[in-house]
This record gives sequence, C-alpha cells and structure tokens, in this order.
Amino acid sequence: MSSASVITLTRNRDCHLQRLIAGLRCSGIPPLELIVVDMGDRPACLPDLPFPAYRLPFANEALPLAAARNKGARDAGGDHLLFLDVDCIPRQDLIALMIDALRLQDALICAEVRYLGPNERHLILDEEMLNVAIPHPIREFPLSGLRPESNPGLFWSLTFGIRRDSFIGLGGFDEQFIGYGAEDTDFGLRAVDAALPLLFLGGTGSFHQHHDVYSPPLQHVEDIVRNANRFHAKWGFWPMEGWLAEFEAMGLTRSSQKELILVRKPTRIELDAARKSCSHRF
Repeated sequence: MSSASVITLTRNRDCHLQRLIAGLRCSGIPPLELIVVDMGDRPACLPDLPFPAYRLPFANEALPLAAARNKGARDAGGDHLLFLDVDCIPRQDLIALMIDALRLQDALICAEVRYLGPNERHLILDEEMLNVAIPHPIREFPLSGLRPESNPGLFWSLTFGIRRDSFIGLGGFDEQFIGYGAEDTDFGLRAVDAALPLLFLGGTGSFHQHHDVYSPPLQHVEDIVRNANRFHAKWGFWPMEGWLAEFEAMGLTRSSQKELILVRKPTRIELDAARKSCSHRF
C-alpha cells in the first residue's frame, strides 16, 4: 500500500488540475490519497478515482500559499508527503522513487521538473513528454539517485517530498509569508538549520504545463515587497535579488539596508510588456 499523500494547491486552475490527476492515474504506484487545497472562488472538480481524493476549501482573497500547504499536510494521512504544483504532471515512477528516497533519507527532497511548451498541452504519456520537455536552465539534477545540494536557496516547491513527521517538526511553511515570494527559500533555510539535508532526486519527476508568466512577476510586486521585508528581518539578507533589482530599476521600489519600500504599482503597459508570450517556457 502506498505511504504517500499527494498534496496540491489550486485556484481556478481546473485544466491544469485535470492533467495532474491524469498523471496520477498512470502512476506505477497510486498515491495513498490526493489532497486538493482549493483556494478558488468556484469548487475544483474531482472525478471518480481509484484512490481517495479530498477537496479542502481554502478560499482567500490573498494567495496564502504557505498556509495552504500547511493545511494540506495537517490533513494528510500518509507517512510521506509529495507536494505537486497544480501545473505539474507527475511521471509514472515519481511516487515510487520518492517513497524509496524518503525511506532511505530523512531529508527535504526536490525532484526535477521539465518544461512543456505551448504546443504540447495534449501530451500525457511519459515517453512523449520526455522527448520534448526541457530542463530548467539553472537547477541541475543527477541522472539517477540522490545528490546533496549545498545551496538551500535552490529549494523549490514545484515537486518535492518530505516525511510527514519532519514537516510537522519544522512547523511547516512560515505562514507570515502571505502571497507570492520567499516562503520557499525560508523553508529551505529552516530545513538545513534543523539538520534536514536538501537532496536532488535524479531523473525527471514531473512535467510543468505551459502557461503565460510575467518576467519579472510584476503582478505580485506587493506580495514580494512585503515578503522580502519579512525575510530580511528574519535572516538578515535579501531574497529574490534579481527580481528586486528589476523592480528598483523600474522605479517600483526603493531600498535601504533594512527596508524595501513600494513606491508605486506597475502600470498596465508595464504589465503587458512583462507578460511572456506563448513561445516561452520559463
């Protein structure tokens, strides 16, 4: 019997959620359960599945990512937690590989995410997606096995696993981070401080479904400024340095050694210019 509870968060992302679920249907080992923390203003649709699936309503005008992940973990019944972003399609052997890895190592384990393009939304078979999906340009993963990662700032929550007891022992994600930005880096740092190593799992773990993005993420500038200040007060240095530099260059923010100030919100023209077209994967 599977020991892994799969947890995902969604906010009116039904198409992405259905492809994630389709991936779980194809899994060599089914999950113990699927927990969908639903932050949307309309209920997410869960089809009949060969494993238990639960929808946990968690509507909020903000985007409480940290609190939503913690809610999913609290309700999970498995010894192992596998967090999947709603736009990630799990590979068939991901659950088995993650369970084996977590039985071997009490660690925070990231699996590789490869990116699908805008013309590949119809693909669902692992072999088809492996042929076209491309790796992230910065995060390098081993071909197989587990590799220690010394930089906790490279932890990302798109596809990761952790023992449930270890997640609870860490206190989960810091819910003082509200909305988008910095909660992943904070979690990675706290895990390493608690002697929970960050490991990268070899082999593709999931496939990221294409959607338009903003670069830099101007639509989240207010969240990022607030969370960056929270992070700096906690750790003494600034996270998301690239984005913060871009915001300041645009005149959106002003910074001192101890405080980041939002000067103005982005204009519609600036938002439109930052929105990446469908030809981009990142």
